[in-house]
Amino acid sequence: MADERVTALGYEFACLDDAILAQSEIKKIDYLKAHLDRGDADTVKALYDKAIDEKFFKTPVGIGFLTEMREYLIDTLDYSEDEVRSIPLYMFYDTTKKSTPKKEVKKQEHPGLLFTSIVLNIALIVAVIIMFWIATHTDQPNILNYETVITDKYATWEQELTERETAVRQAERELGLQNTEE
Repeated sequence: MADERVTALGYEFACLDDAILAQSEIKKIDYLKAHLDRGDADTVKALYDKAIDEKFFKTPVGIGFLTEMREYLIDTLDYSEDEVRSIPLYMFYDTTKKSTPKKEVKKQEHPGLLFTSIVLNIALIVAVIIMFWIATHTDQPNILNYETVITDKYATWEQELTERETAVRQAERELGLQNTEE
């Protein structure tokens, strides 16, 4: 089945998809031939240009129709060779070369953009470093020092409670001594 070739309008295609595409182009060509006013040069030229711009035809069947239209425009409707666009072909025909054309690398359009990006990145790094320094050197609890701040707070409370308890016991002793003396 892989070696089976399909034909359309005298062209033999290597795969079924290309033959189906050619069949659809034959239908387009038949429709255009039936509905096109060949006497109106501007309409024929506009249709020819649109078919090229929109890439209506891709197979040799469609390219053959474009060739007929081009010749008709030049021979019958008195357009010059320069006035009628060439038919673009979108395939490689030399099968010995298997390389694809290399795309041109676009040059940098905004040379100052790299400098601006570097400056902004440095500024952001400095800002992050400052934020970490502030976070580690503040007395307020945060994600970096919450354990230390809370431990210190409880230690302070414990020390204050111990001092108050000592003061209360001392006051009780003094009161207790005063109560026994009276």
